[in-house]
Amino acid sequence: MNQNSGARGRRRHRGTDRVTIQDVASAAGVAAITVSRALNTPDRVSAKLRERIDQAVASLGYVPNLVAGGLASAEMRMIPVVVPSLSILTFIEVIHGIQQTLEEAGYQVLLGSTDFDLDREASLIDSLLGYSPSGVILTGLRHHERTARRLNSWGRPVIEIMELGDDCIDMNVGVDNYAVGACMAKHLLARGFQRIAYLGTGMDRDYRAMQRFEGHRRVLEEAKVECDILFRRDEPSSYASGRRLFLEALATRPDLQALHFANDNLAAGALMEANRQGVRVPEEIAIGGYLGLSLGEHLTPQLTTVTVPRFEMGVQAAKLMLARLECREQSASRMDIGYELTVREST
Repeated sequence: MNQNSGARGRRRHRGTDRVTIQDVASAAGVAAITVSRALNTPDRVSAKLRERIDQAVASLGYVPNLVAGGLASAEMRMIPVVVPSLSILTFIEVIHGIQQTLEEAGYQVLLGSTDFDLDREASLIDSLLGYSPSGVILTGLRHHERTARRLNSWGRPVIEIMELGDDCIDMNVGVDNYAVGACMAKHLLARGFQRIAYLGTGMDRDYRAMQRFEGHRRVLEEAKVECDILFRRDEPSSYASGRRLFLEALATRPDLQALHFANDNLAAGALMEANRQGVRVPEEIAIGGYLGLSLGEHLTPQLTTVTVPRFEMGVQAAKLMLARLECREQSASRMDIGYELTVREST
């Protein structure tokens, strides 16, 4: 699997002709009926022939149409939204913004979750495109190469959210994760803290959390302070994970002055554990997070965080999608949703 951004630089005008079964047949050197048989009843085709057809399907980015009969050419007015998780508040608020905006325009939203697995995302996209949705909204700029290839050749609107970058498949609404990580690191340095750790979970899969660490790290490196203090656990983000990271960090490095967490859930768990342990925040250890969850205002002490307008991100992504679907003029196809440092009592 190639976990890069896929077919970058191969942007195409949305609305161009889709790859047909006849295109696949020509590429494989067989009849269209043979391709249909290989896709629908593969046991009736030899393994060697199936392999040749599969290679043609993959190289052309062919998407079988799963909508039967006269509906095959009809507009479904359905837009899948594919996110890494349906249990993390980050994505729930973005989905809310997308759903509210699209439903007001008469479109239905279909949700899919990948569990931060690019192979699972690829399989999900393969299935969803077969139902001829009006467009697709998916998370991040890194995808399986097969996913990027299919979406590039699909010919309908695609929006990538949560991450900002120049090299998107079609349209992009997100935030600069490197800048977000740098923002909190600069704040902690300005507060006079020198020994600062970054703490996260599932960072092998959640590469956006790793991007924030890289932004954090660069700021500390430029300030000529220790920059590689990283604590990570291979488990889902939760209050309990934040608690465990907090205890591990202080046991391993009792000289730490500040903790920069990959998200507010982890930071909240750490704050609650600090209160249980009688550790004074920020006098003995400062704690900062990321997201801007409303929970942070109700903790003691209140949580300093970098706030990202997640609901607004969803709204703007949906508006871009609608503008394309309705053939309206767009001012831009790439939107930086921005962020804001919310300073409270924990730092």
